[in-house]
Amino acid sequence: MVHETQDSVGASQKSGNDVYTVPHFIGGKKLLPQGRTLDIYNPATGSVIGQVGVANSHTVDQAVQAAKSAFISWSGTTPPQRAKILFRFKTLLEQNRDQLIRYITQEHGKTLSEAQGSLQRGMDVVDFTCGIPSHLKSAYAGDVGTGVDSYSLYQPLGVCVGITPFNFPAMIPLWMFPMAIACGNTFVLKPSEKDPSCALRMVELAKEAGVPEGVVNLVNGDRETVDALITHPDVKAVSFVGSSTVAEHVYTTATAHHKRAQAFGGAKNHCVVMPDADLDQAAQALVTAAYDCAGERCMAISVVIAVGDQVADKLVEKMKPLITNLKIGPGSKAEVQMGPLVTREHLEKVKSYINIGKQEGATLVVDGSEYKPAEHRQGFFMGGCLFDHVKPGMRIYNEEIFGPVLSVVRVPDFETALQLINDHEYGNGTAIFTNDGYTARTFADKVQVGMVGVNVPVPVPVAYHSFGGWKRSIFSDIGMYGNDAIRFYTKLKTVTQRWFAKDKI
Repeated sequence: MVHETQDSVGASQKSGNDVYTVPHFIGGKKLLPQGRTLDIYNPATGSVIGQVGVANSHTVDQAVQAAKSAFISWSGTTPPQRAKILFRFKTLLEQNRDQLIRYITQEHGKTLSEAQGSLQRGMDVVDFTCGIPSHLKSAYAGDVGTGVDSYSLYQPLGVCVGITPFNFPAMIPLWMFPMAIACGNTFVLKPSEKDPSCALRMVELAKEAGVPEGVVNLVNGDRETVDALITHPDVKAVSFVGSSTVAEHVYTTATAHHKRAQAFGGAKNHCVVMPDADLDQAAQALVTAAYDCAGERCMAISVVIAVGDQVADKLVEKMKPLITNLKIGPGSKAEVQMGPLVTREHLEKVKSYINIGKQEGATLVVDGSEYKPAEHRQGFFMGGCLFDHVKPGMRIYNEEIFGPVLSVVRVPDFETALQLINDHEYGNGTAIFTNDGYTARTFADKVQVGMVGVNVPVPVPVAYHSFGGWKRSIFSDIGMYGNDAIRFYTKLKTVTQRWFAKDKI
């Protein structure tokens, strides 16, 4: 059961200790949950600041039915009409940028600069949707036969679902629901239960922009909610981002229930550093790529492959002081470079890999696992960690740690480096640092990874390309945003027509 509320996000149902309740958003109305709830933490203080309800199958059905009803009229709106609403939505996101950033930092722990950057990357996709009339243009071929013409139509699917992770509470929802509704679909968003307030506020802003009631809905929850969404008979498509284990579950379950699905999983992103690279530039870039967002991003660099011992020795020496001197603390402080991890459980999991790496024989060059800021002893903090002499087969090499832990692997040549990347089960992002064009071109052509950077350590594509990995980093053959999203959120219809003159009928 859910009850309607008109309170604002982050202020609804406050108790004496200022713990707030984050509602669902169904049919244009905020609805307070009843039943099972989950705690929301401020990772910087370690304290409970809010609660979020778990949507059961009945609440999920309410949201899906609201979206299904709204689809009838929304799918009939013209692409230019949708574009005007999405342009207003983009304007409202810009006007409310500071509030959204505060929600991200408060519930996730990102630094202010990280929160702002990730929000902007989401807004870039909204910007792309403002051109939806052009993106939905169909192909037309006249006179394919005598008096016969043929053309294609891109038509919406129906109710679509997005299940988004904790590490990008603004960006990834903005990669999903604006693309879906731009194509004429309606949507049910299930944000992470760890940091749901930003997503809820964005859905509210979509309504303020003119998105009709029921077109975008939001339900909170955990696996119970996810399973209800991906098996609901009226859901036509599911987009997911999370770990590979859960991604595979979502993909296989959704497709078994006859839904279109894309599920983005884990990563173990390698960066090759060649002997001719600018090592000062590489060291600075690698520290930023590994420790920004406390390593909690699927595009973080977590393995450096140094070609030659001399390169490895120099690179480690250059990275050590950069890691040791990272400014760590609450993301709300402007000077902070790395904030806390999202939960105490995740912190302990990441810290456990430090002992695993030592037991496996890797050299722990920088150990920040026990670091705590002086004023935030209860927060979910650790410092940056750096391992050297890591070998393939070690758990710290094979597994996604999803924290501020960087491993250095030493190899004798470029060919060995390339083979290591191609042999790994993940294939999300990769990069190479070199000043040789032939080596860079060979790497980009031969590496078995979906997103490749050349002297760019975090090669997230711009909004008019597409985001997507290979191997166990994705369960689908269609990427996110850009033209791939047009393909995912529409179905193709081809019309072949012939007309006769009336006097010949």
